[in-house]
Amino acid sequence: MNQNDVDAQILPLRSDEDVVRLRQSVREQMIASGFSLIEQTKMITAASELARNTLRYGGGGEAHLLKLQNGLRRGIGLTFIDHGPGIPDIAQALTDGYTTGGGMGLGLSGAKRLADEFDIESAPGQGTTVKINKWKPY
Repeated sequence: MNQNDVDAQILPLRSDEDVVRLRQSVREQMIASGFSLIEQTKMITAASELARNTLRYGGGGEAHLLKLQNGLRRGIGLTFIDHGPGIPDIAQALTDGYTTGGGMGLGLSGAKRLADEFDIESAPGQGTTVKINKWKPY
């Protein structure tokens, strides 16, 4: 992902209340940046899924909410960081329906579809970092 972050806000993810605060912050940032309601909904949904994964599977962590600028392009970026057990098989974890927690198995793959850009880094015992970006159409 090739961008310059313009402004960053770091939000803790330790409880369900933190997930609610993250959703509110993403909504506010998307509105301030002029995104459509559909684009807002996509990013808030992806943020919610990834934040809940950070809590459930990573034992908590933090989210970085960024205003992005790449030339004339503007966008919003989110980075989710945890120091949990990590993901042994990322390809499998991105498969629709795969779950280790009894859910529907659409969190990671769903977030990937909802974002314009998606990146994940994880290894057993080293935690997980997921980055998503949404760019404003010209």
